[in-house]
Amino acid sequence: MDTKELLKKIRLLEIKTKGLTKHIFSGEYHSAFKGRGMAFSEVRDYTIGDEVRTIDWNVTARFNEPYVKIFDEERELTVMLIIDVSGSEDFGWQDKTKKDLALELAAVLSFSAISNNDKVGAIFVSDKVEKYIAPQKGKRHALIILREFIEIQPTSKGTNISEALKFFRNTQKKRSIAFVISDFMDQNDFMEGLKVTRKKHDMIAVRLVDEAESELPDMGIVQLFNSETGETTWVNSNSQQVKQTHAENFQKFENKLANEFKKSGIDFVSLSTGEDFVKPLVQLFQNR
Repeated sequence: MDTKELLKKIRLLEIKTKGLTKHIFSGEYHSAFKGRGMAFSEVRDYTIGDEVRTIDWNVTARFNEPYVKIFDEERELTVMLIIDVSGSEDFGWQDKTKKDLALELAAVLSFSAISNNDKVGAIFVSDKVEKYIAPQKGKRHALIILREFIEIQPTSKGTNISEALKFFRNTQKKRSIAFVISDFMDQNDFMEGLKVTRKKHDMIAVRLVDEAESELPDMGIVQLFNSETGETTWVNSNSQQVKQTHAENFQKFENKLANEFKKSGIDFVSLSTGEDFVKPLVQLFQNR
């Protein structure tokens, strides 16, 4: 992709997600994610009903009249996008791949963060950390993240989310909000890494799925290719037995993930390439 095409794609992405960010997600985002605490703002005259513990005794002694401290929520947050860029993310049965969905999601979350004057950064992971973008504020920085995501050419096809989580814990010492965006088709034990990370950071898991993963389309005898392992399998996609087994395996994996996230206290949402992601994402924010 040349520079002109890249800029055009980023601009279209910005236009597409701008309305969502401004009219839908900004309010939900602000209420869903709390600041680190309360910061001192100013003092004002004491009025009946104010709590005694809020009295500023130094100012009160100086002016010989009671004054109370006013505190505002310390809003500045750091949002980290931990994005799976392994081979399985290129899968998509119709017009949109899981990577396309992840890109739109990254745009909405990035623009929501900067519109609230928060920092946003990213970690792109396969079975290793492919790229790290340190969190910063501003629209320009959000656009850099999107550009890097579009252009990235992973050096590996495998998946190891735990590597990204370990890197995240080592680089982000202050409490942050982390969105882990992946299909979670990871043979490694990533749940343990998520549990450890959750002790200090606010974790949200976003699973990306494609409709062909839940319901095999009628295509006759087809060759299924595993882009991460390179293995191929021939199946009869018209067979009702094959379809049923395929659907059952998908649902079993989906239920297992949902149960494990719930037990670990990690917010979880599943988004499909064939559906609008707005409603389930807004619902996730509201539930928080």
